[in-house]
This record gives sequence, structure tokens and C-alpha cells, in this order.
Amino acid sequence: MDPLWLAIAFALGLLVKLIGLPPLIGYLIAGFTLKYFGAESDDLIKAISDLGITLLLFTIGLKLRIKDLFHREVWGGASIHMLLVTLVMGAIVFAISFSSLHIFANFDWKQALIIGFALSFSSTIYAVKILEDKSELKSAYGVLSIGILIIQDIFAVLYIVIVAGELPSIWAIGIPVLFVIIRPLLLLILEKIGHGEILILYGFFLALVVGAELFKFVGLKADLGALIVGILIANHKKAKELADSLMSFKDIFLIGFFLSIGLMGLPSFEIFQVAIILALAINVKVILYFFVLTRFKVRARTSLFTSLTLANFSEFGLIVASIAVAQNLIPSDWLVAIAIAVSITFIISAPLNSKAHKIYFYLKDYLRKFETQKRLIYDKTFDIGDAEILVFGMGKLGLSTYNQLYKTHGRKVLGLDYNYDVVQRLKKEGKMVQQDDAADSEFWESTFETSNHHDVRLIMLCMNDHKSNVFAIERLKTTSFKGSIAAIARFEDERKQLEKMNVDAVYDIYSEAGYGFANHVCHQIDIGCEVQQK
Repeated sequence: MDPLWLAIAFALGLLVKLIGLPPLIGYLIAGFTLKYFGAESDDLIKAISDLGITLLLFTIGLKLRIKDLFHREVWGGASIHMLLVTLVMGAIVFAISFSSLHIFANFDWKQALIIGFALSFSSTIYAVKILEDKSELKSAYGVLSIGILIIQDIFAVLYIVIVAGELPSIWAIGIPVLFVIIRPLLLLILEKIGHGEILILYGFFLALVVGAELFKFVGLKADLGALIVGILIANHKKAKELADSLMSFKDIFLIGFFLSIGLMGLPSFEIFQVAIILALAINVKVILYFFVLTRFKVRARTSLFTSLTLANFSEFGLIVASIAVAQNLIPSDWLVAIAIAVSITFIISAPLNSKAHKIYFYLKDYLRKFETQKRLIYDKTFDIGDAEILVFGMGKLGLSTYNQLYKTHGRKVLGLDYNYDVVQRLKKEGKMVQQDDAADSEFWESTFETSNHHDVRLIMLCMNDHKSNVFAIERLKTTSFKGSIAAIARFEDERKQLEKMNVDAVYDIYSEAGYGFANHVCHQIDIGCEVQQK
């Protein structure tokens, strides 16, 4: 792997980020650029790519509740959607096969269905990156998206077994029993292992050895093993810390994956034409996601956000296509065409997801017409009662803020968070908390336009995602709210943006933490110092 590759990946990743797109788009372009100049994918790129995917699925498992997969809207929505997309995409491909393009030579409806099936998958890697960047992995639509992706991954494994003939070893039946036996030991080690580099090393051991290598040994998909091991320890209190410690490593290794897509091959003009048609057909996939999910009583907002998150083709689609090529079921040119289509949908999907809240705001009146009257229990809105102070984001900072305000204002303080699990846990602790999302325009309409909650005096935005804080402020300023707004910032540019929006109080997490720590020590030790905030 030439150092020039890293330089090109960095330069294009930075350039793409500066124009407001995710850096991964730059890595894709870097792969195609390198391929144009004669570079070839090698064992190192493949190893880095595989490592990134394995760590990704392991960290997904750390954040997943297995019972989420048994919700009807997850397994039912994913299954019905895959069937519909396979048929519709297959029909589209078969329809254009009557053209004179060489890629459609000796083409039949069976090949069209295989390609339709390959295009029915959405990208786990891309979706998780988008959700993590927006800090919405545990939101209602984030959980739903991940659940659908895992169901799709299961279908991919079944396809590999059936078509490629890769039957697992007889020893595979002992894996569940083995995991039941060793799980207490894995949790005990995690409890005792501490922090820092030893925790990171343990994460690699769990993902690559206990998960991936064990599954590979018995003839099962290695990535699936990493996912399952992550699920096994997901309920441990240190699971989040472990996932956070692996995040940077996972992101670096995933660069190899995006480079490898670009290095698959340069398309001829004819293949590029087909790839463009396939990429434009992603609109059909998005519409079907929205329609199917709303039939399962999912809110229009949640359905739209899930659909946009999954508005892409997938690396698993490439795996399906590569196996079909190896079995001589479809021509090899289709692998390059699908790879190009995957890349284009990533580029299309990026700005749609970054503007998702605004897209819904402008389309909500039309989209709500598709909602059912009944709603899912975790996807309902909105009643703040007689609260006078609202604290959004019940992470460490938000919870600490809530606790301090509760001492003075009691039940006039209400905490809000989009994470259903967090809300239920805090409710059991006796806290005044409910599930709502500050980035939900319907919440602000319901609270300050269609209702008369003029008693609210202060709204505190403690969410980690700066874009969500900004969007909430923009929506709030369009309502009848007359109270004060406070928000957190992590960086200087974020603080300046909030101040330009005339936020009443901006809390710079890092500088204010230093002031708070010094002030606390002075009062605790009583050394007579006076700390002034800059």
C-alpha cells in the first residue's frame, strides 16, 4: 500500500468534507482515482477492509437489543420490503434488457431477479456511519434501521449457504451452547479489565477471535460471529465504553472498504449508463421503505428518516453479485455496474440525510396522510404536562443538569430523550422523563402552536449532536415560545453559531468544565480562593 494512496484518500476525504458531504464519499472517489491510474486492490487493502467491517458489526452488536429484531415492523418490514424490491428492481432491469446494450446479451428474467435481490440490500456500513455522525444511533428510527439491516444480513447469509453451497460444519450446532457457557467469563473479564489500551485490545480479541475466527472455523460467516459476540455482552455497563474506545479504529479501517469499492474496476461507458439507471431507481426503494413501514404503524417522520438512512445499495449486494458471478448466474460486468451504483447512491444519500429534518418539515403535511391511526408504543408524541423547564438529552450532562434543577424546581422540570431504553430506565428511578425528540418539528408544533404551554420558561438543549441543537432552535423560534433557550457547544465554531442565533445562554463544555472543577475544589477544600469565569 503506497503512502501516496493515503495522501490521495486524505486529500479527497478532506475536500469532500469541506463541501458538506461525509468523508467516505471522498474515499470512494479516491478508489476510482487510484484505479484510473493503474492501482490494484491487494491483500492489505482487503485485510483492512475486512477488519473494518468486523469491528463495525461488533460495535453494532454492543448497542443492540436482540428483542428489537422481533418487532413486527423490523422483521416483517424488512422481509416484505426485500421481496417487493427484488420484484420491482428485477422488473426494471428486465425492462431495460430489451435495449441494445452489450451487458444484456443472453439476459433472462432469472438473472434480473438475482440482480433485483442484490439491490434489495441497504448498506450497514453507510447507515451506521450516518447515524453515528448524527448521534442518532439509539433514536427510534436508528434502532429500526439497524434492526432492518440485520434482518437483511441474515438473508444474505442464507443466500450464501444456498447458492454458494457453503454449508457450515457439524460443529456449528455447538456454538449456541458454547456461548452460553463462556458468556459469564467474558463478562467477568470485561468487569475486571479496567480502561485504556487493555480494554481496546480486549475488544479486538472478542471481535476477531471469539467472534470472527470461531464462526469461520465452523463454516459460518465471520462478520456474523462478531455481531453475535457484541450482542452477548451488550447489556454490560461497560459495553458503551468498549464501543466508544473502538470507534476511531473502526473508522480508520473502514477507509479500506470504501477504497476497495473504487478499486473494483473502471466501468465502460455502457456499464456506467446501466449504473446510473440503477442508482436513479433508488427512489423506488425509498418509496417502498416508507410505504411498508407506515403500514406497520410507524410514524411518517420515523418512516421517512429510516427510508433516507437506508437509501442506498449495499456491500452485501456486492457479495451476492460476486457469488452469482462465480456461479455463472450473471455476467461479470454486472459486478462493476453494481459497485458503481453503490457508490453513486452513497453520494446521493449523504445530502438527503444531512437535511432529513428540513425535508420532513417541508413535506410533513403530505407525508402524514400515509400514517395509520394507531402508533407504536415507542413512536408516540407529545405531552409535557405543566412543566416549566425542559431538559433535552439525558446523557451525563443532561442528567446532571436535570438533577440540579430538580432540587430547586421539583416536578416543574421535565427531562426528554429520544432513546426509549434511557427513558424507561430513568422513569424506574422516579425521574420526570419522557420520550420526545428536540429535532422533531411536530413536537414544537404540538407543544407551542396547537397547545398553549405558555408556562414553559426555559428550554435547555443538552444533546451531543450540534446539528440537532441548531435545528431545534430554528424550529423553536418559529413558534409562540417566549421563554429562554440554553444550549451546549463543544467547539468554538459551534459556540459562535449558537450566539449568532441569539441563544440566551451557551455552555462551552470544555472551558466551563474547568471553571466548574476549580470552583468545586475551592468550596470543597475551603482554601479561600475566588474563581472567576472568563
